[in-house]
Amino acid sequence: MTWVVDTCMLIDILEDDPRFGEASAQFFDHHTSDGLVVCPVTYAELAPAFRGNLTLQDEFLDGIGVDCREDWVRQDTLKAHEAWSAHIRRRRGGQAPKRPLADILIGSFALRFQGLMTRNPDGFRTAFPSLELRVPIVPENDDLAADQDRDAPQP
Repeated sequence: MTWVVDTCMLIDILEDDPRFGEASAQFFDHHTSDGLVVCPVTYAELAPAFRGNLTLQDEFLDGIGVDCREDWVRQDTLKAHEAWSAHIRRRRGGQAPKRPLADILIGSFALRFQGLMTRNPDGFRTAFPSLELRVPIVPENDDLAADQDRDAPQP
């Protein structure tokens, strides 16, 4: 069954992120046979990365095996309504941090599928306890940390 892909993992691959890019790409390769899809919200979130060029964006998604043509349905709207309302109640009660509405929309969409592939699972776990989450393992890289430390401004 198809997996929904969170925006962060697509950006990791697109930008060849030094910390997450390889782990996200390998994770994709492992799950491609199940089918991969993006939520319409993710599709919109990606627009700036392609400077609004739909052709380039579609070519990128097609090239990594991600379907970008799955429609939003009424069921997604109802699930998002329920999850956002519950989140705001928790937040007003001091039990939840701020979270982007986009994450609620993506999680609601993912409920219709196998689950969600993300490297930011914590907020999704709280908002969607029944949602299956897959998180890539990012190896610790001391060389990368050392490079980042060298690039940091010195006091």
